[in-house]
Amino acid sequence: MDTDKTPDIVPEEIPPIAESDPPAAPALTPEEAEATQAELNALRDRYVRLQADFENYRKRILRERTEAQAGAHEDLLRTLLPVLDNFDMSLNGAAEHGAKESFLAGFRMVHGELLRVLERAGLTPVDAKRGDTFDPHQHEAIAHAPSADCAADLVLQQTRRGYRLGAQLLRPSQVVVSSGTPEGNADADR
Repeated sequence: MDTDKTPDIVPEEIPPIAESDPPAAPALTPEEAEATQAELNALRDRYVRLQADFENYRKRILRERTEAQAGAHEDLLRTLLPVLDNFDMSLNGAAEHGAKESFLAGFRMVHGELLRVLERAGLTPVDAKRGDTFDPHQHEAIAHAPSADCAADLVLQQTRRGYRLGAQLLRPSQVVVSSGTPEGNADADR
């Protein structure tokens, strides 16, 4: 005899479910009804406040996470800027010292690929050319020098490239700024 089998249930053995109305709620006095309504209103108000607090919390956490990611992204790009500077100096130095063209071509290829990757990450160069107006919001003046062909407050030379991350300036371009013609400076000194 199998003991694993469930016994057959005969429909006649199950008592029928009584179809009656649910019990009526006890009648409340007006004071009890008013107190119950006040409690219900207080609970609804608390629920709405908790829901708003949670939504604010969720938005704050999302904003903080986004800011932390952007900060880490910015820190990484700032760390890579000296690498780009060294690439530029190495390329210029190798070309000036007669390095083989095949070496320079490979070096330029790696440099270009690094620049493309960083540009996809939002990094853009800020270049200052000779004759550009000096802008203290984009340039860092490291020296002033007289110039016969550049008026005062114009860029003479860029010594280090600057970079932006989106609209934010990560590093200004370092430049030498014209102090005007040598004769103009002599008159100003008198």
